Amino acid sequence: MQKIIVVGNGMVGYKFCEKFVERPESKDFKITVFGEEPRPAYDRVHLSEYFESQDAKALEMAPREWYEEHGIELVTNERITDIHRSSKKVTSTRDVNYKYDYLVLATGSSPFVPNIEGIEKKGVFVYRTIEDLEDMLAYADKIQEGRDEKIKAAVLGGGLLGLEAAKAVMDMGFEPHVVEFAPKLMPRQLDTRGSKVLQEKIESIGINVHLSKATNKILGEGAITGMEFGEYDKIDVEMLVVSAGIRPRDELAKTCSLEMGTRGGIVVNNKMQTSDPEIYAIGEVALFNQMIYGLVAPGYDMAEVAVNQILGNVDVVMQDDIDMSTKLKLIGVDVASYGEPFMPVEKGYSIIFENKTKNLYKRINVSHDGKKLLGGILIGDASDYNMFHQIYLNGLPIPEDAEELVIGARGEGGSSFGSVLDIPDVAQVCSCESVTKGDICCSITDGDSKNLGDVIAKTKATTGCGGCKPMVVDLVNETLKSLGQEVKEVLCEHFSYSRQELYDLIKVNEVANYEEALNLFGEGHGCEICKPALASIFATITMETPNKQPVIQDTNDRFLANIQRNGTYSIVPRVAGGEITPDHLIVLGEIAKKYDLYTKITGGQRIDLFGAQIHELPIIWKELIDAGFESGHAYGKSLRTVKSCVGSTWCRYGMHESVTFAIEIENRYKGLRSPHKLKGGVSGCIRECAEARGKDFGLIAVEGGWNLYVCGNGGATPKHAVLFAEQLDDETAIKYLDRFLMYYIKTAGPLVRTAPWLEKLEGGIEYLKQVVIEDSLGIAEDLEKEMQGLIGKYECEWKQAIENPEMMKRFKHFVNSDDTDDNLVFVPMREQKMPKAWN
Repeated sequence: MQKIIVVGNGMVGYKFCEKFVERPESKDFKITVFGEEPRPAYDRVHLSEYFESQDAKALEMAPREWYEEHGIELVTNERITDIHRSSKKVTSTRDVNYKYDYLVLATGSSPFVPNIEGIEKKGVFVYRTIEDLEDMLAYADKIQEGRDEKIKAAVLGGGLLGLEAAKAVMDMGFEPHVVEFAPKLMPRQLDTRGSKVLQEKIESIGINVHLSKATNKILGEGAITGMEFGEYDKIDVEMLVVSAGIRPRDELAKTCSLEMGTRGGIVVNNKMQTSDPEIYAIGEVALFNQMIYGLVAPGYDMAEVAVNQILGNVDVVMQDDIDMSTKLKLIGVDVASYGEPFMPVEKGYSIIFENKTKNLYKRINVSHDGKKLLGGILIGDASDYNMFHQIYLNGLPIPEDAEELVIGARGEGGSSFGSVLDIPDVAQVCSCESVTKGDICCSITDGDSKNLGDVIAKTKATTGCGGCKPMVVDLVNETLKSLGQEVKEVLCEHFSYSRQELYDLIKVNEVANYEEALNLFGEGHGCEICKPALASIFATITMETPNKQPVIQDTNDRFLANIQRNGTYSIVPRVAGGEITPDHLIVLGEIAKKYDLYTKITGGQRIDLFGAQIHELPIIWKELIDAGFESGHAYGKSLRTVKSCVGSTWCRYGMHESVTFAIEIENRYKGLRSPHKLKGGVSGCIRECAEARGKDFGLIAVEGGWNLYVCGNGGATPKHAVLFAEQLDDETAIKYLDRFLMYYIKTAGPLVRTAPWLEKLEGGIEYLKQVVIEDSLGIAEDLEKEMQGLIGKYECEWKQAIENPEMMKRFKHFVNSDDTDDNLVFVPMREQKMPKAWN
């Protein structure tokens, strides 16, 4: 048998082995793999997840038994020190020689540690291996023991891994600071505006960012106490994580005079061969096209090429153009870039959409003739990444008005992408595993795969970085539908049920909380998708407030207020229908003056008070409650406002008393939780001053009663509401609203607003009329009773929180201290204040 030695048991080294043993010709070869670390290969892409479970096994690419089952000798905790090309041998640290016929170097990279004075001090770590993370955790426990104050820790580097490290530092209980040499975060992937949006988002969750900082000294005697950037520019920190880039682990090449790059890396050709044709280099150690590729997908492609070359399939080579597109969730924030993220003027033009209130940024780069998508950037919402990526990769046609790719088709509000099945069969959907659309669809049409799990098991799609999963899910679902099969859309990997099914299961079984639901109907530990989704379900069944299960809520719901970009919160008391007495106005003004809050009238006819710190929230709520106010639920996936004009009370055009009806409706549905936020409007005539047709439900006064409109919304993809019923009296309008809202709550998916819900509802508006108005399903009475039951259980959650000492404990800046946040800086603005702009 011919012998293959693989040096390096990281993700790429493992992938070489996996791809090799899948081939029938592999029986003629014996593989020996050397890894420096004490454990088999593990997933470095998801390394930060180790802080949640501290379970190294959960990150394993495959257990030791897998290597044994496939006849692979795995040698861990041992490093290869020399290559002897003339005798085709390698030498290990134990001074043992191993003979090879083919040698595959998959040694990867090591963290780049800048030559900074004092960098060797205690408390300075790199972020690369599980052992690094274990050392960080141990050091954190040591320096935090017995101390109540928040300790500062820094991350040197604001790239992909640096931001992951910042989240890890925060999870360990430190006050995190990111120090970046460049003037923006993620300088290689994001443009200036996109980087700014990302910065504002991560700063809003408590991560401090310092840009354009050149660290010249690590302060402290034996251990780090600070970082110095200039004579008078420094920061006090007691731990530092270095994540300033990578350097290829190419030292073995120097022992045998393989050709090297000027700045490191082992030079390879498109067959992954080094200057010695029987020695291959793959992954981050390989210098291909004068580039080191730091993503896992190109490394996997290199492994595939090396496998084919060794097995004699010499036509399989690396392509010159390597796709560096990537989609990640950094600190809970979607970040993606594809194709050409930065657009030189000579190549094309850019279309940019930015929503600062939601930290959303979308940029698409289009050719001068408007026919090709050349690349782009997505921040805050990367749900369209996979379709953008496929349009770019395959040169698919784009709309004549390219901006429709970002904002949706004009007047429609929906997607401009078409069906996912329109992409060509040869399109690569999973770049990590080189899985095409044809591979995925054929695994179903050929009869081997029956569902998503089968497709993943057969093709290995989604098992790399996971960024392709949304598109794989869509392809599986659309292919099954094309075969006439019913498709079941599950909530997430922890619950094999849709939101609608879980709603019924929780209601019928009278499940009390998330843990019980997980034990009965789910598996694993849950995630950021299913926790808030189930929180919404519990609320829509029992009208429970977020105070009952705070740990499964989104941040805003957990603290019953909207978090702002500097970490403070805004407070919005309910002002039903926009009607407010002078006394109540005076109270709001007095409270705003007392607590120095920025005040603004919202688009929903309320007054927003900005700048409250977390410990001030209950104090302010109490004063508001004492004055007769209650929560406006501006933070919740619930009814927000019912906007009104002054109607026939004052207006000479008013046909009906819109204010009174708006107040009645808002008070009826206040606190009602739903799959997404709900907004309503009541206009006293067809002049539509309350903008009722831009709301989830709206009423417009006409001769003979109210016209009811449903399923509209504003936002990034505005949608006009659809006429649902005409000339209704007050009682009938409310009856139809009860039925409509309850049916939506019971059947919509998580985070699906009424407009897209109606678009996907089979039969559309006519079917909805049959259910709600004609009672075609025979459930109208039940819907009314369920709604009345929820209305009867309403409680003001602000009042609930301030009257419960246990609930009050969560309104603190720091878990282990009563200290407040002294880092907030405000500046004057038109006789009020605003957060100081980021540098």
